[in-house]
Amino acid sequence: MESGGGTSGREVETEKESRLGVGETEVAVEMRTERGVRKRDKSEERKARKAEKKRMKEEEEARTVAELSAYSATDNPFHDVNLGQQFRWHKKNEKERKQGLSAAESAQRDALRRQEAKEELERLNRRRAEREAEQRIREEEEIRMQRLAESAQMADWLAKDEDFQLEQERNRAAIRIKEKRAKAIDFLSLNLRYVNPIKDDDEEVNDEELEIDLDEPYNILENLTPAQVEELHDDIERYLRLEQSDVNIEFWTNMMVVVKDQLERIKQNESMGVEAAAAVEADITALLRGKSYDHLVALQKSIQAKLTSGEPIEVEYWEGLLKKLLVWKAKAKLKTLHEVVVRNRLEQLRKRQRDEALQAQEELLAGVARSAARGERPSALSETAEQDNNLTEEQEPYDRSMSPALLDITKLPYEERQIDIVTELDDLRSLMAQRRSVATSRFVPRTAQPVAEPQESGEAASNADLASEALYRAEAERELDEEEELFNVEESLPNPMTYNWEDKHRPRKPRYFNRVHTGYEWNKYNQTHYDTDNPPPKVVQGYKFNIFYPDLIDKSKAPTYKIIKEPGNDETVILQFTAGPPYEDIAFRIVNREWEFSHKRGFRSSFDRGCLSLWFNFRRNFYRK
Repeated sequence: MESGGGTSGREVETEKESRLGVGETEVAVEMRTERGVRKRDKSEERKARKAEKKRMKEEEEARTVAELSAYSATDNPFHDVNLGQQFRWHKKNEKERKQGLSAAESAQRDALRRQEAKEELERLNRRRAEREAEQRIREEEEIRMQRLAESAQMADWLAKDEDFQLEQERNRAAIRIKEKRAKAIDFLSLNLRYVNPIKDDDEEVNDEELEIDLDEPYNILENLTPAQVEELHDDIERYLRLEQSDVNIEFWTNMMVVVKDQLERIKQNESMGVEAAAAVEADITALLRGKSYDHLVALQKSIQAKLTSGEPIEVEYWEGLLKKLLVWKAKAKLKTLHEVVVRNRLEQLRKRQRDEALQAQEELLAGVARSAARGERPSALSETAEQDNNLTEEQEPYDRSMSPALLDITKLPYEERQIDIVTELDDLRSLMAQRRSVATSRFVPRTAQPVAEPQESGEAASNADLASEALYRAEAERELDEEEELFNVEESLPNPMTYNWEDKHRPRKPRYFNRVHTGYEWNKYNQTHYDTDNPPPKVVQGYKFNIFYPDLIDKSKAPTYKIIKEPGNDETVILQFTAGPPYEDIAFRIVNREWEFSHKRGFRSSFDRGCLSLWFNFRRNFYRK
């Protein structure tokens, strides 16, 4: 029992010792394992440090190579795999060692060569930069010259556009004068037509213009209302923007001075009263009337000297007088210009009379020749003419019964007896004074009223004719759009025509009121070279023709039109309108482009109530890629 028990105790102790040994062994193993991990960690850190040093060394060598080379790893046109590595010339080093050169001398010589290469590279870079700068300057100069050329071309186009606008203004003035609805600006524009003598090869002057009497231009303001004076001021401003001639610009400038003075007088009449303003104006007029331009200039100098002398004077009066003096100087210049206009108009009248006399002489000689060819005696005509003259010369003697009987003033009613008794001489003087006042008023403004044309047949106008006249007036009074202009320049037919109905009806031209539509064409070229601030030149985009035939003999046949092309002229064509008796054919020159016949695009061709309406726009082409 004891032995058994002892044995068991030793086993227990042995087991405990064995348990302690196993624990120590595990601790020792763990310590050895931690020491190995630390050694491995240190070796990996050392390797990383070595790799970092190696990378930095390679970057330094690559940087050194990049300083000597014009290329880099990102810019490698030759696809060199060793571009980032430093080149080492082993045979060169060996040759230098054989020549007895030391490594320091070889390195010094290589450094010198690298410095020379670097300087050469910098010099080449500078030359390249200079060439690029010169190229940039040349390109800028070319762009500047191109802009100057475009500006000159644009200025030429603008000048042509202004000339066109000015010509249209003059044509409108001539049309209004011809149709008896002229404005004040139209008579002033008529003055400028006679500033320069019209030569034989120039445009002929209309007879209606020669029949109009022109007074001094500034006298036209006497019969204008304030609203009409303001309208005249705006019209003169428009002419000043369009005129190019120095003489015309001087004329409109002087007229502007006079018109502004008239506007100031209207304001003074409203503020001071008509009587007070008239009294002041009468004093100044009495002082300056009748003086020539040279006298006015001398008077202006004396007034300016008086104002700058420092003497005790009434400054406000003399400044007002100096201001009025400028207006009278402008009137003196206008009067001088008016003398030239009158002289040139008289020359035109004499020329027309000479032409009419020569034409009458040629007709008389032709009639005598025809009568001589038929065997008639011209003396018979002269005898008949003498007999007619004798009959007209015989006058009936005066008899008292031819005059009205005398009246007894006491038998007249009271109202009639209160009328002043005027002698024949006083009545004649009053009549002549009224005639002179009317003659001096060259322009009497009035509202435009429809004037019926005289009927040749003596019959009353039909309802269709009156409706056509109303349509014409409505078309004439309708305001033009911003992109529309009057187009009433008639073109002569290339081949004059004769009509087989001339012996029955007198041929005459129809009336018309046409418009031309202009605008900007934004094609690819204009979109590239222009913008809304600097737009391209306007081009013709369409026309609106309104031809009036109120007295057609055969109203069942509508008027027709056709296009006549001229050989060698691809820019324009002639549009001819034909109606029938009693109207002659009429033609206009238009731009040669393809028409747009769609009603949605504005095309219209109709004949209603004596009015032929032909409206069309030109086709616009759109290209797609």
